[in-house]
Amino acid sequence: MDYTQTGKKLDIDLLSKVMDATNTGIVITDNLLPDNPIVYCNPAFEEISGYSREEIIGHNCRFLQGKDRGQEQRAIIGAAIANGENCHVEIRNYSKTGKLFWNELYISPVKDDEGNVTNFIGIQNDVTLRKKAQLELEMNQADMEKKVEERTRMLKDNQEYLKSIVETIRESLLVMDKNYNILSANNHFLNTFKVSINETKGKTLYDLGNGQWNIPELKVMMEEILPTNNPVLDYEVEHEFPHIGKKLMLLNAHRIELEGQYKDWILLAIEDITDRRAIQQRKDDFLSIASHELKTPLTTIVGYMQMMNRLMPENASDKFKNVVDKTSRYVHRLNQLLGELLDVSRIQTGNIELHPEPFDFDRMVMETIDGIKAASPKRNIELVGKSGTNYNGDESHLVQVISNLLSNALKYSPENTTVTVQVNAISDFIKVSITDRGMGISHDEQAKVFDRFYRVGEIQRHYPGMGIGLYICQQIISNHGGTIWVESEKQKGSVFSFTLPVNR
Repeated sequence: MDYTQTGKKLDIDLLSKVMDATNTGIVITDNLLPDNPIVYCNPAFEEISGYSREEIIGHNCRFLQGKDRGQEQRAIIGAAIANGENCHVEIRNYSKTGKLFWNELYISPVKDDEGNVTNFIGIQNDVTLRKKAQLELEMNQADMEKKVEERTRMLKDNQEYLKSIVETIRESLLVMDKNYNILSANNHFLNTFKVSINETKGKTLYDLGNGQWNIPELKVMMEEILPTNNPVLDYEVEHEFPHIGKKLMLLNAHRIELEGQYKDWILLAIEDITDRRAIQQRKDDFLSIASHELKTPLTTIVGYMQMMNRLMPENASDKFKNVVDKTSRYVHRLNQLLGELLDVSRIQTGNIELHPEPFDFDRMVMETIDGIKAASPKRNIELVGKSGTNYNGDESHLVQVISNLLSNALKYSPENTTVTVQVNAISDFIKVSITDRGMGISHDEQAKVFDRFYRVGEIQRHYPGMGIGLYICQQIISNHGGTIWVESEKQKGSVFSFTLPVNR
């Protein structure tokens, strides 16, 4: 037995356990891969950022700054990474929920025997409370007294203002204290649930209307979720109410954390979305029925077009051949659109099926690129890297994802530019990135591009489409346990990336 190697393995195992157990966030990036992606994160970093490991691996650390890219600390970090040096900064980061936290960051390079930087280790601590204390200490006593006086006056004014908002808002709204006693209810609530103010004010939420709000799902939201996650947004509750029947309610709750008279008050907004959901369901049903009904005659038309191409007379005129060729192309395009609509219908009804089988992932990517090149011989597509993985997944669906992303990249970028497909194995994930040099997507629209039927404003004006391709891609990747995202700048291009866990 080689005791030296055994000792090294024990040291590595011990180091891994220590890193996983520490309360300090730790990430490791691979400096040898494009964009220096994260290849390891410990549980403490997941807790600090609010992201899961599946959402972290493969990203560059800058995703924690969100849109706040103008911080001078980023230049310090960039210089340290470029020069392979240590650095220490305090930088504004944002959790998955968008909450700001101050991050005390230590970055250190890891070098091989030749002195080349192979990795970077980032040690991260949430110092939000300390930063807040520092800022408060910087304020002098005179300013504090002035602000307290102004705030007191504002609270008095806001009391009347709050009452006005409660009365005029076009949703049912309850104001409660920390024990869920009703302090006020607006007229919309009283009219919707057929109760009077005497039956409401002063009572607890769960006693209202002979217990009509004593709903298990509501209790979970108010007593378990709200205290730890302020606010609670778009929480759905379906219930049979005594006077108005079965309703689907959308609840939004917020706990006031300011000091003073309103401390720990709870605002609960209640929106009846029963009719809206019914309309959406009818639209989905129509989409499903129309797609299936159109598919049958279209299949027949496709067959006839294929027959016409086979039986084309040798002496047919060029004009006739051109008409048949154009008709075939448009029928093929219509068939693709109907196929996408059917995919959306299956996703909405939960009927999308995956048929996972092991396949050569790199071969699949290469063959998909070759197919796109055959359809667009004048465009340049560059394949970089490989995963070296025999992946267990639904090959046809993943071909659909890469084809869609590649087709978009070619459609929205100039013909004289190169589209790059980057494939890498990162930790126990496969990462695929498709980069174009096109028009780009604004930060405000990047979060919406994977929504069903959403189309970027500028693209909608210049390019035809229904806005369902990226939605289907997102659903396919999600069903494989992966994540998909976009990074883009206007007029500079876009990078669409997704990761897939190798061992699900």
